[in-house]
Amino acid sequence: MTSRARPLAGIRVLDLSRLLPGPFASLVLADLGARVDKVEDPEGGDYLRAMPPLRADPSGGPSSGTSTIFLAMNRNKRSACLDLKKERGRDALLKLAARYDVLLEQFRPGVLERLGLGHARLRQTNPRLVVCALTGYGQDGPLARRAGHDLNYLARAGVLGMHGPAGAPPQVPGFQLADIGGGLWCVAGILAALQQRAGTGEGSLVDVSMLESSMAFAFSGFGQLFGGQVPPRGDGPLTGGLALYNTYATRDGRFVALAALEPKFWAAFCAGAGLEVDMGALFPGPHQDALRETLRALFVSRTRDEWEAFGRTHDCCLEPVLEPHELRGDPQLSARGAFFEMASPWGPIEQLRTPLTDRSAEHTPPPARGEHTDAILREAGLDEATIAAMRADGSAR
Repeated sequence: MTSRARPLAGIRVLDLSRLLPGPFASLVLADLGARVDKVEDPEGGDYLRAMPPLRADPSGGPSSGTSTIFLAMNRNKRSACLDLKKERGRDALLKLAARYDVLLEQFRPGVLERLGLGHARLRQTNPRLVVCALTGYGQDGPLARRAGHDLNYLARAGVLGMHGPAGAPPQVPGFQLADIGGGLWCVAGILAALQQRAGTGEGSLVDVSMLESSMAFAFSGFGQLFGGQVPPRGDGPLTGGLALYNTYATRDGRFVALAALEPKFWAAFCAGAGLEVDMGALFPGPHQDALRETLRALFVSRTRDEWEAFGRTHDCCLEPVLEPHELRGDPQLSARGAFFEMASPWGPIEQLRTPLTDRSAEHTPPPARGEHTDAILREAGLDEATIAAMRADGSAR
């Protein structure tokens, strides 16, 4: 795969989403070669732009700045500002939709309908259009129009209810599982819909719920549920119940993760650490408490670096728990090119590759708010007088 022939070259995506879930989906699509054009509100644009930490904007100004999170999420995209509450803004969006392959939206069900831009209207304008609607709870059902955020979806999905520790409230995850999961399912759904369109000539609606996207991450847990054997929260084999599948503090106050689930890995760990091999460690039960205490005392006897060296010597599924600031120097991530730097109007900015990002591809920097409004509108067939009128009445910026 090269930058000249990326898989989605020629596919045009109109992205009405904001913050994290939808923009992550469109980031993956853009990295795969799709032309992604963001439609932002003239008043502030994508809310993510203002989320700290901020990078000073090239235009300057005392309160000027753009979020480094936004800069990491929006490479390879263009930006147009349209006010969809104004008639000219809505008319322009319909003209745009007629020229695109995919429209990605993240509004609550009914919002676009009230604006006269519902899914049926969009697909009537362009029967080949794939409309991907990403919401918290889906397009139908009693909760369809309820507000929510990542933690709410995880809670409702039962995923948070599997999360330990036992006897205490479930811990808030250190990442946005529902948001990113929803974005990934959007990518899968869009690719499937485009493949279907290639055979039928017709677009379709892709309905992605972040609630259901969250449930997909817990298939093993639901497999237990289907078998009628649901362990207490924080006590499942893969959720803290097995001592040999857990995290431990080290002598220097750092942490390691042991995941020696298979007999050969547990045997290798025990041989290296001087422990007697007891295969009962692979099965849940009250004996796990004593083994957990044994391992706690063992791991605190060495530093994290010493245990990392141990893991290199003994093939036993033992890894250091890295802090985020340590990732740039990790030799595996460096070898894989996980991080890269790109030039931009904000100066050099750091970027994180997705697993599908072509390492050899060239990238364009994230857009300033409304940077490409005129160009995008011209491509949709709007003349200069119409664009000027839209700017005059605030329906475009």
